[in-house]
Amino acid sequence: MGRAPRSTLLLVLAAAAASCLWGAKHASGDSGKDILDVSKLEMFVDELPDMPRLQGYGVKDDLLLPGNLTVGMYEKFWKFHRDLPPTRVFAYGLTQDSATVPGPTIEAFRGVPTHVTWTNHLPSRHILPWDPTIPTARSSAGGVPTVVHLHGGVQPPASDGSALAWFTADFAAVGPAFAGSSLVYFNRQPPGCLWYHDHAMGLTRANLLAGLFGVYTVRSPELERPLGLPCGPTFDRSLVLFDRAFRTNGSIYMNTTGNNPSIHPEWQPEYFGTAIIVNGKAWPFLRVSRRRYRFRIINSSNARFFRLFFSSDSGLRFLHLGSDANYLPRPVHSRKFLLAPSEIADVIIDFSEASASASASAVVLTNDAPYPYPSGDPTDELNGKVMRFVIAPEREDDPSRVPRRLLTLPRPAVHRAAATRYIAMYEYETASGEPTHLYLNGKPFEAPATETPKAGTSEVWEVINLTEDNHPLHIHLASFVVLEQRELVGLEEFKECMQKANDAAACKVEEHLKGGRRRRVPRYEHGWKNVFKMRPGVATRILVRFAPLDGGTYAFDVTAEPGYVYHCHILDHEDNVMMRPLKLVH
Repeated sequence: MGRAPRSTLLLVLAAAAASCLWGAKHASGDSGKDILDVSKLEMFVDELPDMPRLQGYGVKDDLLLPGNLTVGMYEKFWKFHRDLPPTRVFAYGLTQDSATVPGPTIEAFRGVPTHVTWTNHLPSRHILPWDPTIPTARSSAGGVPTVVHLHGGVQPPASDGSALAWFTADFAAVGPAFAGSSLVYFNRQPPGCLWYHDHAMGLTRANLLAGLFGVYTVRSPELERPLGLPCGPTFDRSLVLFDRAFRTNGSIYMNTTGNNPSIHPEWQPEYFGTAIIVNGKAWPFLRVSRRRYRFRIINSSNARFFRLFFSSDSGLRFLHLGSDANYLPRPVHSRKFLLAPSEIADVIIDFSEASASASASAVVLTNDAPYPYPSGDPTDELNGKVMRFVIAPEREDDPSRVPRRLLTLPRPAVHRAAATRYIAMYEYETASGEPTHLYLNGKPFEAPATETPKAGTSEVWEVINLTEDNHPLHIHLASFVVLEQRELVGLEEFKECMQKANDAAACKVEEHLKGGRRRRVPRYEHGWKNVFKMRPGVATRILVRFAPLDGGTYAFDVTAEPGYVYHCHILDHEDNVMMRPLKLVH
């Protein structure tokens, strides 16, 4: 792995400068004696919640009108399990009493704008530790900085949730890119599932762990109704997956000792919880009929990958309709699939296919993804189980169907790409091999934008992963198609050159790709995406489209400030600081 001595020295100096502040905030340390053994919690005792639904549109005289919502961020207590004491969280909602984890599902219509005023009612201090030695939104007046990003949304730069557009309660302090907390989402994009979450600089990992995320759907009855898919709140459900560890008093446990405490007192490269949570409940259950259900499965974890499957004797499988925010061209079956942090799988599960045996009356959705992925610890009895489906014995009449073809979206036109760029992923370490920080293209976040695509064009990006982790790369505003994945030949030689030159062409990347093993892109990820898993030691070629998928031009100025970003969506990596500015030009 690469080293950056000058960058590491700066981090050490920053840690020393912040040590007084850190000691005052976290003098108690982290004994670990009060961490809850979640094996004492009984699984499958809490029913799966369906989060509150908010209309992101208005109706008058049978016409759809732009919607106006005011959604707040509140501190409150939340029950993650029947036998767990209430947990202090940050939650989205219309009021403190109605706020939930995840937050309410905002339902929008394609082409009908949704205006949301996000309000910050959070306390003067965070409920979780944060590390002052990584670039972080901070206020001398106190308060918890927050800003909301609509992940997968096609929105103006001022409404995209820039990491520097944060604000605290009563706007006592605001970030350098703050332009107001009333944001507009035009919803001029194909129908699909999105999600919203906090995006404050350096605090994304802590703010999401505290509970600041929720589902956002864009619907299009004229396009979707003819498909005949399962619909309605009973048969079209969101499953938001994440992991948490708890203390015996019910509070969220987040380690307060970094892997390099002399450099970063608190930051660790990945957060993994011991309990698997779905829609705010640990290992819940859902009673289902023997018919088709549609599930929009979102991985909102900081770092945990999920490889989801049912036992082979259950008879159940997944039928994929979409990946991330967009439909696939046609449905694709799988028995098992991998979901990285921030990825979305839109699937049908037909419970009428379940075995009639007694053992299949209640089936468990299972996970076997190592953590960190792909070469970390294997799953165990706790994190290897996600939730249970309790299946009714009798088959139910089911008017839904699954068509052979779904929605038609543009084909990737590689021959029309305006440019080719190399995006290299680096992890920097101490002499003992402990990570200190991660960069894209060897540059910090604050360095001027080097990715400046022309609005309305497409580009080929060769994403070269020089680390040992799988990094889910997320590009704001744009959609992309994965073209191929090839392993690098002579990887260590190539890494050594890149650490010195930071120039893929000069290091003859094409020579190192000759004869490299090609990795298959799963058929359920052949559509337009906004996140993809970048394998270690592999160059992943993607076609990135900086134009609306449904044709035409953007309804707003995409070249305006503060621009957009692209980043790794392992939140601990994004915060330190695997994120770069993306500046579109005319």
